[in-house]
Amino acid sequence: MTKPLMPKATAVWLVENTSLTFEQIARFCELHPLEVQGIADGEVASGMQGMDPVANGQLTQEEIERCQNNPKARLMPAKTDLPKPVERTKGPKYTPIAKRQDKPDGIAWILRNHPEVRDSQICKLIGTTKTTIQAIRDRTHWNTQNIRPRDPVLLGLCSQSELNSVIAAAEKHKPREPEASEGEDPAAAESFGIGADAPADYPEER
Repeated sequence: MTKPLMPKATAVWLVENTSLTFEQIARFCELHPLEVQGIADGEVASGMQGMDPVANGQLTQEEIERCQNNPKARLMPAKTDLPKPVERTKGPKYTPIAKRQDKPDGIAWILRNHPEVRDSQICKLIGTTKTTIQAIRDRTHWNTQNIRPRDPVLLGLCSQSELNSVIAAAEKHKPREPEASEGEDPAAAESFGIGADAPADYPEER
């Protein structure tokens, strides 16, 4: 069933103008019955102007009357020739224009501090491309001279919980480092660890 336009405003109108049950209104508007009861009690959507679903073609008066006479009946939306709204497909994360110039700094910070995070995870977290990540990693990015690794959370590119989730997921798939052989210098072994490709020569965050 297609969700009505402005479901809460539609629920307000149905509460005020019909004798439909809270359950019937809740199902049609895809709200919780307690939320509809709150509308009836004036605790929810107080002062909101109701929207007539009959006037805008979402319901017929006959359908409302049918369901008023049968509290167990379910409201069925009126048929319409209007095309169904197309849901936005998942794509790169949207970042406000004002913050887009900070993306390289956020990417560089992740590469330096959490090299175990995969490029695909960075793409989804910050909303960038693998090409950009690689350019920052190998210092071929057009703005390399001005890139300073900065925490993407402080830059507003993602939330702390999102970053923590990505890091935790990357840690689960991080390969276990082989133990150093007897007589081998542990520090020397670490220098060839997973972070070897991180852009360590970017200027420090300030």
